[in-house]
Amino acid sequence: MSQPTALRIPWWVRGDTNAFFGFGVNVLVNVLTLTGLCLGVVHLASGVVFGTILPALGIALVFGNVYYTYLARRLARRENRSDVTALPYGPSVPHMFIVIFVIMLPIYLRTQDPVRAWQAGLAWAFIIGVIVLIGAFVGPYIRKWTPRAALLGTLAGISVTFISMNPAAQMWAAAWIALPVLALLLVGLLTDVRLPGNIPIGLAALLLGTAIGWVGGFMSVPDVSAAARDIAIAVPDLRIGLLLDGLGDMAPLLATAIPLGVYNFTEAMTNVESAATAGDNYNLRSVLLADGFGAIVGSTLGSPFPPAVYVGHPGWKAAGGRTGYSMATGVVIALLCFFGLFGLLGAVFPTPAIVPILLYIGLLIGAQAFQASPRAHAPAVVAALVPNIAAWATGQMDNALAAAGTTALQVGDAALQGAGVFYHGLMVLGQGAILAGLVLGAIVAFIIDKRFLHAAAFAGAGALLAFVGLIHGEKVEWNANGQVALGYLFVAAVCALVAVGRRPAREPDAATEPAAPEPVAAKA
Repeated sequence: MSQPTALRIPWWVRGDTNAFFGFGVNVLVNVLTLTGLCLGVVHLASGVVFGTILPALGIALVFGNVYYTYLARRLARRENRSDVTALPYGPSVPHMFIVIFVIMLPIYLRTQDPVRAWQAGLAWAFIIGVIVLIGAFVGPYIRKWTPRAALLGTLAGISVTFISMNPAAQMWAAAWIALPVLALLLVGLLTDVRLPGNIPIGLAALLLGTAIGWVGGFMSVPDVSAAARDIAIAVPDLRIGLLLDGLGDMAPLLATAIPLGVYNFTEAMTNVESAATAGDNYNLRSVLLADGFGAIVGSTLGSPFPPAVYVGHPGWKAAGGRTGYSMATGVVIALLCFFGLFGLLGAVFPTPAIVPILLYIGLLIGAQAFQASPRAHAPAVVAALVPNIAAWATGQMDNALAAAGTTALQVGDAALQGAGVFYHGLMVLGQGAILAGLVLGAIVAFIIDKRFLHAAAFAGAGALLAFVGLIHGEKVEWNANGQVALGYLFVAAVCALVAVGRRPAREPDAATEPAAPEPVAAKA
């Protein structure tokens, strides 16, 4: 009797080319952004940015993307199928802004010492990594008991606001470049239309936007010449001394590191759920351990930017990406970091030609939250969206007021409310947005299903999280927001009282609702 032939998994398929250009451009935009933040906001020396921070980030990206390629190929062999898509991995977008503006910039403004600010950023990233490692052991249980609508809804909130809105604004500021790029991406990635010669749609879209930008005078040749002069090879090395100096004043960092660490492992959890919805059920603990370890490795080498699993797995799967695109992205971005080429790339490629891919990801993830959740749970998806919208809105207001040389505190709640802006309420709602979205989405989903004791349990968890400041609080402390905590306790009491009637749970509609996900530990 012949033995069954082992599945042959190719290292590269045509769809990997599309996904590579799409995801690679995504990561490219983010690294260009964090480079500009380091140079322009904290005023770190270009030698530090291009000689240490970017190479350290490159090492972390190679480690993570190679590891996630390994997980994808292992899953493909275990399930005997060749359509498994690797998880995307890169520098966390929310964290790059938080570490710059919340951690590093205040220290720089107080001391006028960019190195002190850098040390604090390294310590903060290290603490984030440790918290994510701890989350690897509790995250699977959160995922197991949280409704899919809450998980995907809060992920959609992140993608619609933080991932999509700023790129959309950049696009419409130069719509004559960006909209043709977006149209080409949508044709190639949302339909079965193929370009002549099967040219990768991501590459074609980038070249189209770049050509329009250069022909239209949007770009500058002197900028390219200046950037070319900054090219230099850099090899990362250990920066343990800087990290230890930053950890010496660790206490102030915990107020943001703890909730952001929780955010990181919760975001990874929702991204793993998103991948499972698309058909690839990864082991959450393996993913979180890699995320935490990547942040720790990067911080010891000099990078204050924790990497993370990205939003967008279903998008790259729909584009045909399998196991090769992620590893190729990590390797190519790392080489660009080692050779100091990011300044040159920023001068060659117009930003409006790059950012439409982020809007595409936002469209896809937002749609998935509704498509992959039970139809009856649509209100729960919206409830999970709301805290992230509030967080994004208050961030925009803070930035606008700062540009005007003032703050919301200086303007005052009365003046803001008189203009129809309820800043304080939005700020409270948006603090700890991803956890708050999970809690609100779960409460609504369980109420819809008439599982009132489950809703009461999540409301009780919301009360505890608000009381210690992990949600709806400015910082982690005892009695951070007792009023909101009391509100959640009242919700728990209402749900518990309604549960006394012993009403039967809602029966799912097999004709319109997706199948429930398999148990968390079922797949690797």
